[in-house]
Amino acid sequence: MSDPSLRRGATEGELSNQVEGYLLWQARVAEAEQRAQEFVRSMDWLTTAQRTEIERSYVEDSLRRARKDLERVAARCTSLRAEYENRYQELKRRCVAWTLGVCAGLTAVAALLLLL
Repeated sequence: MSDPSLRRGATEGELSNQVEGYLLWQARVAEAEQRAQEFVRSMDWLTTAQRTEIERSYVEDSLRRARKDLERVAARCTSLRAEYENRYQELKRRCVAWTLGVCAGLTAVAALLLLL
């Protein structure tokens, strides 16, 4: 990739993915915090320190689970991509083989017709 515009486009695409990922993660954090607050809201017997500790623990657990889920999804995406790329290469080889076979067959038929 010697063309600077291509490199800049790739960098912009990567930056866009990073920003999107960051925003999605921040939404996940906000959601976890909201759920934690809702979870402890009914526990009016807790002290402020206990409430804060439970909220922190709840958020931490939620985000750990979310990270594991995202890692599983990312691994599966990578796996599927590799499977699809392999399948595409196999189909491409088959298509080229069939095309060459048909061309060779047609060439043989044309040669036979010319000899007759």
